[in-house]
Amino acid sequence: MKQEIVIKNEIAELERLAVFVEEVSGQLNLDAETTMNLNLALEEMVSNVILYAYPQKMSEIINVMASSDDKVLVFTITDKGEEFDPTKVEEADITLGAEDREIGGLGIFIVKNIMNEVTYQRLDGKNVLTLKKNIRNN
Repeated sequence: MKQEIVIKNEIAELERLAVFVEEVSGQLNLDAETTMNLNLALEEMVSNVILYAYPQKMSEIINVMASSDDKVLVFTITDKGEEFDPTKVEEADITLGAEDREIGGLGIFIVKNIMNEVTYQRLDGKNVLTLKKNIRNN
């Protein structure tokens, strides 16, 4: 299975992204909890691209590719924004209360806990973030 969606770097596009994730999950017969978690992870990473990758607020596109071999589901998010490796963000200290915790880092912490693998590359002037989720145990 391989599917792709191209969205604009606008918050309103997160609705289209959610529909895309639900369609992918439906094709793979994933349960509601897994689908909800995938939606959360993708929304977190794509909203960060929308909000922070283009400080000049220029209109750009974000590619989200989903592929699966029926054991692992892989989402690849590609954008031409400023170089940023979210895997290098210092993990949020969740032992602290919200008022004592530094701003930022919680999103990638959540994503790393939902997904089995999160990797980043800068290729040909593009950010390429890969999120892998094991979907079958056999």
